[in-house]
Amino acid sequence: MSTLIALVVFGAITLYVVSIYNRLVKNRQMVEEGWSGIDVQLKRRTDLIPNLLESVKGYMSHERGLLEEIAALRSRAQAASGGTPAERGPIEAALSGALGRLIAVAENYPDLRASENFLDFQNALEEIEEQLQLSRRYYNGATRNLNILVESFPGNLVAQTFNFDKANYFELDSEADRAVPKVRF
Repeated sequence: MSTLIALVVFGAITLYVVSIYNRLVKNRQMVEEGWSGIDVQLKRRTDLIPNLLESVKGYMSHERGLLEEIAALRSRAQAASGGTPAERGPIEAALSGALGRLIAVAENYPDLRASENFLDFQNALEEIEEQLQLSRRYYNGATRNLNILVESFPGNLVAQTFNFDKANYFELDSEADRAVPKVRF
């Protein structure tokens, strides 16, 4: 009888450990899916930049430094495309800030604001930024869920046994980068 009780207890513990393991795997996959969504939006934005710069180049001859900065940041973002959220966050935040400044500076150029190409690129950039914000929110939520499971008891025992690590949040570093520039034409 005691052997049967021991087997039932052992079986229950095994099922519980398997359940926690499966939740860890599910949450890790959700984090990877979330990061993939961010990566897609960052690639879309990076691909849009050369066309955006080409459309403003003729109008903004006095803003050469800003255009060069955006081009350099785009190159850095492309080079870091395989990096972790912690590695890519600062680069992408700097690129977002520079693009925001470009849109804000464009207000000083009435001909540029009237350009259909520029307006199309501006709308596309706004759409990408919105999708990027949604992707970040999903990724950070999935990261939170994984981290809670990895850190809380008894999930932490299973996580340590099977080498599950906490994930990094994808955050912007400074308050200035978090502010979305308001542009009105």
